[in-house]
Amino acid sequence: MSRTSDTPATLVAGVWEALRTVRDPELDADVVSLDFVAECSVTPDGIAHVRLRLPTYFCAPNFAFLMVADAWDAVSQVEGLTDVDVVLIDHFASDAINQGVAARAGFVHSMAGSEVGEAVEELHELRRTFTERAMMAGTDLVVRPLVRAGTTPEEVAGMTLGDAAGIADTDDLRRLRARRRELGIPADDDAPLVVDPVGRTVGIDAMPLHLRKARSYQVGVDANTSICRGQLAARYGLTGPAAAEG
Repeated sequence: MSRTSDTPATLVAGVWEALRTVRDPELDADVVSLDFVAECSVTPDGIAHVRLRLPTYFCAPNFAFLMVADAWDAVSQVEGLTDVDVVLIDHFASDAINQGVAARAGFVHSMAGSEVGEAVEELHELRRTFTERAMMAGTDLVVRPLVRAGTTPEEVAGMTLGDAAGIADTDDLRRLRARRRELGIPADDDAPLVVDPVGRTVGIDAMPLHLRKARSYQVGVDANTSICRGQLAARYGLTGPAAAEG
């Protein structure tokens, strides 16, 4: 990170944009839209201060660790900052998480000897698992409107992402492509629209069950998001949408 002529206000805007790339892995939504950013500021000498908050004091420490680490990585890429300070507040494992992320120590080492207890593995597989679920949920968001509009299962089975581009919601399709790329699954226009979590094309015989599974994942995301928003609002006395940025 190097200091530029950017003003703190300009840098703050850059930090907010960086934070929009950081997702809650379970909810597949960014920490800004979820209102998980309690504070975002930049000092005159270019030090970014970010405070993250979660819906409850006992939110899962593995998810919390991923969000804090991802926020640190994202904000560190903002050009013009001289230093980055990203911490989690109001959480039972915040000390261990904040110290571990700042030291780039990894989840297992960070939790050793903490109130959380011993962690047995890093979080790469957890991240992939929830990215796979996000991809399945994204498939539901893209395919279900097509089916409602009269597209048959046989037609869905033969469609490519390019075929859906002129029909499906642009944001939902863009998110589905992004999750597929994260998983190493082809996401260009010629790629099949419906694939399983390892990228295999889903045939017509397996399509009904696959789409039911995709729907169940999206229902779970919607339900958990609603619960988390309600808990966060009750905990912090929030009455409106995400706090104004800057």
